[in-house]
Amino acid sequence: MKIAIAGYGVEGESNYRYWSADPKNEITIFDENKLDIPEPDKRFAIIGTGVFTQMNGYDLVVRTAGLALRKIVTDGKIWSATNEFFAKCSAQIIGVTGSKGKGTTASLITSILRVAGKKVWLVGNIGTPALDVIDQIAVNDIVVYELSSFQLWDLKKSPHVAVILFIEQEHLDVHVDMAEYVNAKSNITNYQKAGDILIYNQFNAYASEIARTSKAKIIGYTDVKTAHVSNGHFYYGEQKICSVNTLQIIGRHNFDNSCAAIDAVWEHTHDTEVMERGLHDFKGLPHRLQFVREVAGIKYYDDSIATTPGSAIAALQSFDTSKVIILGGSSKGSDFRDLAKELNQHDVKAILIGDEATNIAESCNAAGFTEYQIINHAVMSDVVNLAQSISIPNGVVLLSPASASFGLFKNYADRGEQFKTAVEMLQ
Repeated sequence: MKIAIAGYGVEGESNYRYWSADPKNEITIFDENKLDIPEPDKRFAIIGTGVFTQMNGYDLVVRTAGLALRKIVTDGKIWSATNEFFAKCSAQIIGVTGSKGKGTTASLITSILRVAGKKVWLVGNIGTPALDVIDQIAVNDIVVYELSSFQLWDLKKSPHVAVILFIEQEHLDVHVDMAEYVNAKSNITNYQKAGDILIYNQFNAYASEIARTSKAKIIGYTDVKTAHVSNGHFYYGEQKICSVNTLQIIGRHNFDNSCAAIDAVWEHTHDTEVMERGLHDFKGLPHRLQFVREVAGIKYYDDSIATTPGSAIAALQSFDTSKVIILGGSSKGSDFRDLAKELNQHDVKAILIGDEATNIAESCNAAGFTEYQIINHAVMSDVVNLAQSISIPNGVVLLSPASASFGLFKNYADRGEQFKTAVEMLQ
């Protein structure tokens, strides 16, 4: 079979490994960017602007997740790693999507199930390419798959358990509009049937819109009939599970993520001790409200994964003390008006950086929030030094940018690492 690998990042490399394992396949790699890795002689690559319109004559075009279907011109079948995994995986899949909280919720689900004695595979957008492990997964295992809108875009099969978290404007630098973004998310339940389960954020309009069309059993997490918080404890219906203080991760939004996780595992275990230990064992993911260091009474937190306004709002709401928040980066088409209004509800000063600094400042001005400074051509050490200089003891400094990282940094992880390095250098 003639196969085109469209896009050759981390997922593209995984796609190449998977399909090239069959010697009968003839593989060609397409990428618009120059590839820095050496190419073995047996591998042929076509590189350059517009190459995704040159894929006629291939039986299968395997797109990388972030490549929009509209950019591909081919007379062959367009496919993806996610579609291949869902088509071939014999184990039960729990899929998790949303604009924020996917990685944390997927990790909490995984932690609880592992304490329950299940063999669990955590794959997808969280970092492990699913096709790299598909041959190791047994029918009685459980797969927890973190799914972005890009992975869901053309999905042809939905997971047995689908979890839809808070959805807000995101990736509008790639999606045509919000309708396309939400439509992509909806594929997580579009192919579900009776006997499947949909767990969704009942207080989010977009998640509720998707849930209304589902044929699965529908559960609104934080509902008093299922997983919810009452009097400082997690409950499932009337069954007390454990104190919310069991969690080792910061932020009230993580109460909601935990409720979604409890609902997702409920058909596998009702054991409250298992759930308590599973919730406690998860210590958090890098760059997600991760404590870095305390210097002169000021605590510094790396929340570089917060690439949406809603994520930054959640970070602000996680602390009652005075704050300095670092906002800005490259554009994802976000609306910052709600974030600007939220800033007015806190004792906070903002440092604005990157291409979005001006747009955030305009929203702040419209909301009457003026406690901000813009740093042009920001170097992270300068940003952190400024944050230290305007902070007060017992306060916190948050890198919670509400924007993508590109332009100033390679990715959100690079941004977070540079922040941590700068904080470590503080005196």
